[in-house]
Amino acid sequence: MRNETQQIRFDEGTKFKNRTIMEYRRARIEGGTYFFTVVTYHREKIFCIPSNVALLIQVLRQVIERHPFKIDAFVLLPDHLHSIWTLPQGDANFSMRWRLIKSYFSRRCKVEERKPTIQPGTASRLKKNEQTIWQHRFWEHIIRDDQDFIRHVEYIHYNPVKHGLVKAPKDWTYSSFHRYVRDGVYDPQWAAGVYMEFESTVGGE
Repeated sequence: MRNETQQIRFDEGTKFKNRTIMEYRRARIEGGTYFFTVVTYHREKIFCIPSNVALLIQVLRQVIERHPFKIDAFVLLPDHLHSIWTLPQGDANFSMRWRLIKSYFSRRCKVEERKPTIQPGTASRLKKNEQTIWQHRFWEHIIRDDQDFIRHVEYIHYNPVKHGLVKAPKDWTYSSFHRYVRDGVYDPQWAAGVYMEFESTVGGE
């Protein structure tokens, strides 16, 4: 049974009435299992470019080699990704890992030509001619128990269908769904032609 704590949402544009964002702290459970949603800047569809997909996979492998963690489930869509990680015992530093993944990827990825949009706090980046690739914030949720884990895994694998990209999870290439089929967890036709609805607390899009 996994440890239980509250769900906290941190993503770009979140506003809290009568509170500052510094009053909130990320839930950190050493050796815990977490669900993440990470979104590209302005929802740019940078993962329609095959070389960017290959680069992200390479970067994930590099970070896992240096700072190990297990990817329990994963899906990559054109403008965002969802993933479930389990960290090693005694380790709760997922923020460092995401920072490295974003940084390594941003240095080498390809984006469509665009005019820079100057926003507060980004002037120094523009002066350095750096590309803004990711939303600064991301959604993070500590998995509470086995049922919570199952709900989030199903959300991940159904996500390409939810966004109208395919008719069935089996038709989306960039998904751990295929590993789950090989391991006998899913039938290949799982959720094909089926409408699935999830609680508002699941997903973080």
